[in-house]
Amino acid sequence: MEQLNLTNGTESKYADCPSIDDFRNQVYSTAYSLITVLGLVGNGLALLVLIKTSRQTSPFHVYMMNLAVSDLLCVMTLPLRVLYYVRKGQWDQGDFLCRISSYTLYVNLYCSIYFMVAMSVSRFLAVVFPVQNLRLVTVNHARLVCLGIWVFICLLSSPFLMSGQHIDDATNKTKCFEPPKGHGLKKLVALNYVSVVIGFVLPFLVILLCYAGIIHTLLSRKSASRQQQGTATKAIRMIVIVLLTFLVCFLPYHVQRTIYLSYTFGQDCSEKLAVQKSVVVSLCLAAANSCFDPLLYFFSGESFRSRLVSLRHSTTARALHHTDRLKPVTGSEAEARHGLRG
Repeated sequence: MEQLNLTNGTESKYADCPSIDDFRNQVYSTAYSLITVLGLVGNGLALLVLIKTSRQTSPFHVYMMNLAVSDLLCVMTLPLRVLYYVRKGQWDQGDFLCRISSYTLYVNLYCSIYFMVAMSVSRFLAVVFPVQNLRLVTVNHARLVCLGIWVFICLLSSPFLMSGQHIDDATNKTKCFEPPKGHGLKKLVALNYVSVVIGFVLPFLVILLCYAGIIHTLLSRKSASRQQQGTATKAIRMIVIVLLTFLVCFLPYHVQRTIYLSYTFGQDCSEKLAVQKSVVVSLCLAAANSCFDPLLYFFSGESFRSRLVSLRHSTTARALHHTDRLKPVTGSEAEARHGLRG
C-alpha cells in the first residue's frame, strides 16, 4: 500500500521541503499495530464461528467467510510494515517478503471491496427478487463468485510483484514500500487510475444501485411477512455499515492518492506537506477496513449472532460434560448408583 503514498522525504522533487519521515514512521507503526490486534481478534473470532457452524451454510455465509479470510491475510502482512517503520525505514526481511507483502496487501484490500459488492448484490436479490433469489443465489454459485473474485484481483494486482526492495542512495538504507522514480512513476500513475476505476468507482456504483433498489422496494412494500421484515432489517444494517466503510476507509484513500499523484504543486512546502500527511492518514484508514468488517458480520450477517450463541452454548455444554466426567464420585453417590443398578 505504501508504494502509492509518495511520502519518501528523500525524493528529489521535494528536496527543499522538510521531511515527514518521522511523522510517517510514528503514524504507520502505531496505526498498523492497533489494526493488527483488532483485525486478528475480530476476524479470527468471526472465522471461527463461521467454520464451527458451517453446517448452516448459505450464500451469504460463503461471502462472509471469504471476507474474513481476506481481512486476516491483510492484517497478517502489517507486522512487517510495523517493523519497517519502527526501524526508521530500514528493510531487512529480503526482496521476496518485500514483494509478497506489498502484493498481498493490495490483493486483500480490493478483494474486501468486491466481497462487499457480492454481499450487497446477494441482499439486493433477496429483498427485490425474493422468488428468483432462491434459484439464482445458491451456495455453489456463491463459491464460484468468490473464486472469480480471488482470481480477478490476484491478476489485477500482479504489477505490485514487479517492484521489491532497493538501496536508497541518499541514506544507504534498504527500502521497501517506497515509490518508484522516473519512468516507474509514470507507470504508477497509470496503474492508480486503473485501480481507482476498477477497484473503487465501479464497485461503489454497483453498491449504490443495489441499495437504491433495496430502499425503493422497502418503501413501496405496504405489507410484509415476518421473514421479509427480517430480511429488510438485515439489508438496512448492511447499507449503513458498508456505506460507512466506503466513506471512511476507501473514499479518502483513493481520492488523496489520486490527488497526490496527479496534482502539480507549487512552491509552497506547507501545501505539499499537508497533502503528504493526509495521504499517510488515509492509508491507515484504508487498512482499518478490516476492523470494521466484523461489525458487518454481527449486525447484518445471516444468523451470525445465533451462530455465535449456539457455538457458545455448545462449548459450555461440552465443558460441563467434561467436568462432570472428571468430578470424583462420593460415597453416597456410589451407593445411590449401586442401588439403581440393583
